[in-house]
Amino acid sequence: MSLMVRAVTDDRDGLLTFLEKQRDALRAAVHGLTEEQAARAPSASDLSLTVLLKHVMRTERRWMVVMVAQRELPGLWPVTDREAEYSVGPGETLAGFLEQYAAAAVETRSIVDGVTDLDEPLPVPEAARSVPGAEPFSARWVLLHLIEETARHAGHADIIRESLDGAKAQSLLESLESGATT
Repeated sequence: MSLMVRAVTDDRDGLLTFLEKQRDALRAAVHGLTEEQAARAPSASDLSLTVLLKHVMRTERRWMVVMVAQRELPGLWPVTDREAEYSVGPGETLAGFLEQYAAAAVETRSIVDGVTDLDEPLPVPEAARSVPGAEPFSARWVLLHLIEETARHAGHADIIRESLDGAKAQSLLESLESGATT
């Protein structure tokens, strides 16, 4: 798996492809780790790889489902327990979050496929009106924001993973693509 994004066919494909590449980087950062390893926070950050994955997956779902699809997301939006958001709760696992992240990617593509005009301003849903800075963003803006947010945390995940066992992004991506364990 290359660090480079494949050639894209159009703007919509580009947005989804660049987002997927950043998701790949996050998935690669946890590839081959045990639940215990992924739950460790070995760097200056107090976040583990499992918590980062949970946060990014939930963030993507919130933006896509609530803001773009204009649907409610009970239990995930609005956030009622900030502490639970940044910790691993009973019954929550890395494997479970990886499955949820894969489902979120499919959901995002489905939502974007249903958007006619990526530049049309979207109304701010009732549940989001109290959020500071909430304004009518477009689906394009949301996708660009998700690329930015996912890339930020993918870089964060690289540092955490390297602190855990010295594994580097390129070799992890190659291992993930081949199905090998690290």
